[in-house]
Amino acid sequence: MTNPMVVELGRADIETLAREASAGDQAALNSLLIAVGPETLRLCGRFLPNREDAEEACQDTLWAVACGIGKFHGRSTFRTWWHSLAANRARSTYQVIRRRRGGEASGAPLPDQADPRRTSVVAATRVDLLEALDGLPPDYAEAAALRDVLGLSYGDIAELLDIPEGTVKSRIHEARRRLRLSLNHQ
Repeated sequence: MTNPMVVELGRADIETLAREASAGDQAALNSLLIAVGPETLRLCGRFLPNREDAEEACQDTLWAVACGIGKFHGRSTFRTWWHSLAANRARSTYQVIRRRRGGEASGAPLPDQADPRRTSVVAATRVDLLEALDGLPPDYAEAAALRDVLGLSYGDIAELLDIPEGTVKSRIHEARRRLRLSLNHQ
């Protein structure tokens, strides 16, 4: 059953809500969070191997949007800014969960390879990818995640990171090279 409060909004509507929320309009912020919630969960689910982890990253992302919307000045589109937040929060959630599960308190480190009896092949590859991204310098990991996981264009990434498009392409090329090496040695 769909939530009657959730209304499908187009990109232009979301950009308008984001500008209004950035200017301090609380009703616009509430509408924006409701509108982007389902897609935020889908974005986080592209990174994380199970729904509970994706839901945690989704909540963190929505909280980051709510807290940071005043700092969104429209240098990039809201959609690009929001996707970047989702990518970073999903990666951070993975790191926290990994530490929590691998910490002394739990005594149960994450397995080197995902257990095929408990997860899908897609989830296993996501875990492998997150591990490999974790081993990259942050600039490379962010560019690769924005392009290859979330599908942002080179231009959008350049705009978001405030760097030339050539630098984005270079970072992604190097990140992919390093990821291939890392994933081939697992």
